[in-house]
Amino acid sequence: MLGNLDNEVIFKKAFTDITVFKAFVRDILGIEVEVDKIETEKKFEPKIGYVDFELDIFAESTDKRICIEIQRVEYDHHFDRFLHYFLMLIAEQQKSSKEYNIERTVYVIVVLTAPYKISEKNGKPILDEVLLLKLNPQTLQGEIRDLFGHQFVCLNPNHPNEETPKQIRDWLDLIYQSIHSPERPVLNTDNEGIKKAVELITFENLTEEERTKAKNKEASKIVLAKTEQIAKQENTLEIAKNFISIGLDNETVAKGTGLTVEQIEQLRHAKQ
Repeated sequence: MLGNLDNEVIFKKAFTDITVFKAFVRDILGIEVEVDKIETEKKFEPKIGYVDFELDIFAESTDKRICIEIQRVEYDHHFDRFLHYFLMLIAEQQKSSKEYNIERTVYVIVVLTAPYKISEKNGKPILDEVLLLKLNPQTLQGEIRDLFGHQFVCLNPNHPNEETPKQIRDWLDLIYQSIHSPERPVLNTDNEGIKKAVELITFENLTEEERTKAKNKEASKIVLAKTEQIAKQENTLEIAKNFISIGLDNETVAKGTGLTVEQIEQLRHAKQ
């Protein structure tokens, strides 16, 4: 049985392994990297752009030419936040106002374990499995000039696309099946990175401390979700009370809040 890669403890155990990290980067970005240190909860001093942000998994190649950040997201994910992380990693390389050269290429990979909750500006929902952002200028004729090479990749296995390349599909399957089919996963273990990740997150291979930490993370997610649900319910009740106070009938209040007529009647009696 696999550990759940939606769990921060399990995710970090898998992707801070050098074999897994290198294979993942190779398959997702198409580049070979050599790293000797992979950091978690990476922060920068001084703060970048007056924002104290933290990176889940961060590594620089040994030749100091590439820095890669892998970000796992569960709650409150949106592209403004992703873009901020991406741009701040680039800006961090400018150590003084006189130095505008950016020596290292920046890659950010975001893994989403839940369906998108966002839409385009025209209201069309985003349902893509792989999204790419590359910072290179192009001519009016659409010819790309390879000046920077910085890339942002967003992966979401909840929106499968048959055109997704096989090497990326293998990792998306690992993530998705660890969450939805952990007891009977069908995975490409011919990929050395996938094979090592499976070994690392198989439940029997987790230490007692790792199991406890993973369990505590799951508990905190449940508490957070419950807290958000209660806050939403309280907000809905306040809106309903305001509707009642301005004289709206039960049916109108129900349509505006999603509450039942019986709940609205209870609110009316409580106000008396």
